Amino acid sequence: MKMNLTSMVFLLILSTSSLVCSFLMLFSGGSYFIEWEILSLNSCSLEMALIIDWMSMMFMSFVTFISAMVLFYSGGYMSGDNNMNRFMYLVLGFVASMGFLIISPNLVSILVGWDGLGLVSYALVIYYQNEKSANAGMITALSNRVGDVAILLSIALMFSLGGWNFIFYTGSTEIREIIGLCALVVLAGMTKSAQIPFSAWLPAAMAAPTPVSALVHSSTLVTAGVYLLIRFSEALDGTIVQTVLLLLASLTMFMAGLGANFETDLKKIIALSTLSQLGVMMSILAMGWPELAFFHLLAHALFKALLFMCAGAVIHSAGDYQDIRAMGGLVSFMPLSVMSINLANLALCGTPFLAGFYSKDLILEVAFFSPLNEICFWLLAGATGLTVCYTFRLIFYSLSGDYNLSSAAGVSDEDSTMTWPMIMLGVGAVAGGASLSWLIFPAPCMICLSLDFKLLALIVSVLGGLGGYLLNMMSVNYTLKSLGSYSLVVFAGSMWFMPFLSTRGVSNGVLILGSLYQQTGDGGWSEYYGGQGAYSFFSKTSGYLQIAQDNSVKVYMVVLVMWLVALLIII
Repeated sequence: MKMNLTSMVFLLILSTSSLVCSFLMLFSGGSYFIEWEILSLNSCSLEMALIIDWMSMMFMSFVTFISAMVLFYSGGYMSGDNNMNRFMYLVLGFVASMGFLIISPNLVSILVGWDGLGLVSYALVIYYQNEKSANAGMITALSNRVGDVAILLSIALMFSLGGWNFIFYTGSTEIREIIGLCALVVLAGMTKSAQIPFSAWLPAAMAAPTPVSALVHSSTLVTAGVYLLIRFSEALDGTIVQTVLLLLASLTMFMAGLGANFETDLKKIIALSTLSQLGVMMSILAMGWPELAFFHLLAHALFKALLFMCAGAVIHSAGDYQDIRAMGGLVSFMPLSVMSINLANLALCGTPFLAGFYSKDLILEVAFFSPLNEICFWLLAGATGLTVCYTFRLIFYSLSGDYNLSSAAGVSDEDSTMTWPMIMLGVGAVAGGASLSWLIFPAPCMICLSLDFKLLALIVSVLGGLGGYLLNMMSVNYTLKSLGSYSLVVFAGSMWFMPFLSTRGVSNGVLILGSLYQQTGDGGWSEYYGGQGAYSFFSKTSGYLQIAQDNSVKVYMVVLVMWLVALLIII
């Protein structure tokens, strides 16, 4: 517990100082660029670079604040764990990797934080050492390795520009001409932020402890790809890569919203909600509005961390149940947690004057105002309705229905170590959106839309909420309609078979090829002509030398006879 408090105080001090720096730079318009040259190769310098501007400092402040709350919360949630210190060190390593990625404007130095996130996330996903966690960790690591390779290839392509400080090149036409570079950076961002077709790992990563999920899904791992593309956004303007990203992001948010309506695992519902919101960020980024994506990134971080903490409190109190069908009626037993989870859910739906409203409503209006193609338009509107639908479904099943838990479950809000961070983040979920909108967009902006478009977001939200609550209420009292179209429900509820296709392709393709290569290459010819072959050759040779040095008369006689025979043959 002492380590928890020390880490939390340090992170809170860092958060406050970062926020003050961000305010100063935002109002003055200044920024600092720190650079150390490590080596110079063919007039191309390899530097260690750091950027300190309003965006990096504000994101750093949010990351450290949420991390401090998560560490304090972990003191209650993980109190019975035997490896508490190891867990804390892993979380701190995770935060340090994310911080390094935030302040790196150089593709070479960004790789340190990028790979650090991948490595520590694997260690956290397999923290509970069982088969399910091992499988989830493997798909998480393999999916993220695709992005790591894309970053390495983009480093090679940027060599032609004379440096790797991409922040200096994003506005130039030279970088737009290298379409391969833009495509690789977008690929890296898509793998880290779990866009289609790399979405399977994000719900699987729920095998990690709930405090880790609160950190990962709010401000660290999954937002790293969005943050990289925000920094790289100028280079994507007007390219075909931007159009492809818009379509894939729109499909991702629709797919995740649809899947969440058929999911019964509490943590996976919130994970699919994160995936849907990442699609919203990516889509508005692909439309050419990086500051709006950053605004939603910060607002989303506050209420999503709160949502996971509340879910963790419910799971922890309910005897580690995660199935929402085995909950219900929790408002009578956990009023603070239920109030907080409702607050986070309403902020997620974009309820007026909560954190999500200021970013989501602005994103929808800007999207409807932009020259958006019809497919993406309807996907965006449909995903908005589905968000409200699965939110109200969650409220009905776990919070307001009949009490379905075992009579032995002691459900309460007694642990103050877990409730205080929820209260702090609850304040952020209420006031964070308005404060950020005043800071990031100080000048008012007029968006002229027709009445139909103005009311569209409200209409789909109301319809989604009614559908989510009433349909699930009917499904309890009447026959389940979904059983009549079972195949369609399985398709929608399994993320369009993406986890199956991802794992099947890896197990049947990549792993079999790797096994063949290991047998014929590493374990075959490479061993025969490499390490094992050399070992065998030198062992035999040293044996012959040892025999020759034994001063045996028999050996000398054999050698003498061989020389005489050879001499006779020659003569």
